[in-house]
Amino acid sequence: MGFSCGIVGLPNVGKSTIFNALTASKVSADNYPFTTIEPNIGVVDVPDERIDLLARIDKAEKKVYTTLRFVDIAGLVKGASKGEGLGNKFLSHIREVDAIAYVVRCFVNKDIIHVEGDVNPSRDIGIINTELLLADLDTVDKRLEKAARAAKSGNKKLIEEADFFKRLSLHLSAGKKAITLQMKLEEQELSKELNLLTSKPAMYIANVTELNQSGITVASNKEEQAYVKEVEAEALKESAGVVVISGKLEAELAELDVAERAEYLKELGIKRSGLDEMIEKGYRLLNLMTFFTSGPKEAKAWTIVQGTRAPQAAGKIHSDFEKGFIKAEIISYDHYVKAGSEAAAREQGFLRIEGKEYVMQEGDVVYFRFNVSGR
Repeated sequence: MGFSCGIVGLPNVGKSTIFNALTASKVSADNYPFTTIEPNIGVVDVPDERIDLLARIDKAEKKVYTTLRFVDIAGLVKGASKGEGLGNKFLSHIREVDAIAYVVRCFVNKDIIHVEGDVNPSRDIGIINTELLLADLDTVDKRLEKAARAAKSGNKKLIEEADFFKRLSLHLSAGKKAITLQMKLEEQELSKELNLLTSKPAMYIANVTELNQSGITVASNKEEQAYVKEVEAEALKESAGVVVISGKLEAELAELDVAERAEYLKELGIKRSGLDEMIEKGYRLLNLMTFFTSGPKEAKAWTIVQGTRAPQAAGKIHSDFEKGFIKAEIISYDHYVKAGSEAAAREQGFLRIEGKEYVMQEGDVVYFRFNVSGR
């Protein structure tokens, strides 16, 4: 299925509009709550100029970017943890994603109804976080009850587990997300079993009407700039990133081809699309990294989790590569570009031979040697 980022928020904040622009799909984005009931899924390329340059160097016939899945999840309302709105269905969809992108309404438009009556980013973020915390607290307390009964046996391990769930429950009760709790390795494993909503890494998407032409991170309207500052202040509390996007502009850009899009952004004085930044931040949020394979047939980017060793990275290409892994021939991206070709990189001593314990690095250009004849 790949790595996924769920797009969440209250109704009518622009989630589906942003999702449409992300995937250039035509998902309903009407002006009433619960337009999105079943989650829509879109797979998008992660922008990476390195692929373009590798393809030029190797005269590759094809370019293949790495991808990220975005899931447009139905709008959440106050009381979702108790079944209000789409309630449990909404929450179950969030459990299935790896990270969360909160779309927060910062745009002012009297023609688009706000489910709470007015624009108030801090309140809206509070509603979302409260519902996720309440749902998690219910999950943890049920597990705590079970663990407390088991701990009566006097088993040290079971007592430690019960103590952890009690600490986690108190943390959530204080309005703090699970992801902010310091945990030992074994406690992290216990937490993973619960698949808590607030244990997922998050970023905030401030949706404004228009962007200031000096860049992509400032709303043009002063009132909306103040709303964006509210979002940034809330995100800072949990060290989460913020991306400022004009859903309206991104919808317009989605109608254009690549060349027209670049020209339009240039005319507006905007260096890059807000969606490009959102995709890249989502990728980093998931602790992902990229390695490359490149040659005359194709230049291709591959996604792995940071810390992945060479055999497991080879397995991303084909399971036989991991089973029969012998070695990895690696040239860093910078050295590959500096040399101007694989052959020149070899001649200049930039190629390294790495074994099974090698931890892959961002931008490695690699050729895997393998042998599965003994299977």
